[in-house]
Amino acid sequence: MSVARELQTDRLYLRHWRAPDREPFAALNADPRVMEHFPAPLSREESDALAARIENHFEQHGFGLWAVEIVGAAPFAGFIGLSIPRFEAHFTPCVEIGWRLASESWGYGYATEGARAVLAFGFELLHLAEIVSFTVPDNLRSRRVMERLGMIRIPADDFDHPVLPKGHPLRRHVLYRLARPEPQPCDGCS
Repeated sequence: MSVARELQTDRLYLRHWRAPDREPFAALNADPRVMEHFPAPLSREESDALAARIENHFEQHGFGLWAVEIVGAAPFAGFIGLSIPRFEAHFTPCVEIGWRLASESWGYGYATEGARAVLAFGFELLHLAEIVSFTVPDNLRSRRVMERLGMIRIPADDFDHPVLPKGHPLRRHVLYRLARPEPQPCDGCS
């Protein structure tokens, strides 16, 4: 499949991954603050394997988790993009929007800004009917981003993540959904 184009916002450049991204990506994935709502921080080898899976997803599907560059400030700040979850649940198959940014990039609205561009890409260019996002209930930062994006949580959709064992404190997840906006009628069109 052809690889998707890169996305630009006022402050962000969402681009394909480069070899030099792997070192700051490993640092981000080793940061306990960034990985607070994941089972554990990642080793360098685990981080590199995740980067390889992200790059492979682009090759297979034509879209993925773009590397985030903060224009004029940071050559690599994390990722924002779309992916197809590799597990089965009541809402799969689906396309998920996700983000992971270095902690020094939190609080500036970058996740929301980049995610809006990604949603537009998913709905307008990929013609997706729906995009989902999920996280653990305590991940309030990400949940606020989902809500700012207009995503809706229906508590009956919440689920136990099948990759995590029963009893794991991070197993329960909240699911947010966003349907493709309906086209608006054109007042002056005939």
